[in-house]
Amino acid sequence: MLLDAQAAHLARVLRAQVGQEFDIVAGNTVRRGVVERVAVDVVAFSLHEEVEAADSLPLVVALSIVRFERMEWAIEKLTELGVARIIPLVAQRSEKHLVQAAAKRSERWRKIARESAQQSRRSTIPEICGPISVPQCIAEMPDALRLLLSEQERTQSLWESLMTIEAQASRMGTIYAAIGPEGGWTPTELSSFAESGWRSVSLGPHILRTETAAITMAGVVSAWWMSEEVRICGLTGRG
Repeated sequence: MLLDAQAAHLARVLRAQVGQEFDIVAGNTVRRGVVERVAVDVVAFSLHEEVEAADSLPLVVALSIVRFERMEWAIEKLTELGVARIIPLVAQRSEKHLVQAAAKRSERWRKIARESAQQSRRSTIPEICGPISVPQCIAEMPDALRLLLSEQERTQSLWESLMTIEAQASRMGTIYAAIGPEGGWTPTELSSFAESGWRSVSLGPHILRTETAAITMAGVVSAWWMSEEVRICGLTGRG
């Protein structure tokens, strides 16, 4: 049963009617639901068989804090693309007033992720962490495949970097990616990432906004991950 704002959205915006079928996220599963009753603030369903949910992409995105309307848009789209976790990142060139206000926005960001997960038929909601600094990010990320999106990189593209990784090794753990703020990474930050084993990669010759780079990166990783699944399974579907 959906109540209040969710029910109103389904009834008024999506114009739900008795007898219609929807995919309903129920706990950690997605099930087929049939509308039984529609009112202004209540939509009742009968739940039926489980349907296949969208898988989570084993990708953690450390996203430098940008203006909040753009940050929210990025969180929504990264959730739709299936990322596992989003970490708001405080870089040296992050705007100070945004950093100061970021901690208070965490709950709203989690709400956006939750609603986007439901819309995209995900059975899991990506974790939205509290803001951390670049040194914290470097210190806390495990020894795994760690990608640094950098406009300074001239030779290694993200796709080429992913394609050099052996398929079996790539599936041993989560992929971590860091996206810089407006103005890019400072030389100190670039050195710190490099010294800690992060792999610098490029999305091409154009300068992208932070949120555009994050979404493009997630799309490329998703496409690569799906191609690796196909190659490993030897099938067009999952084995």
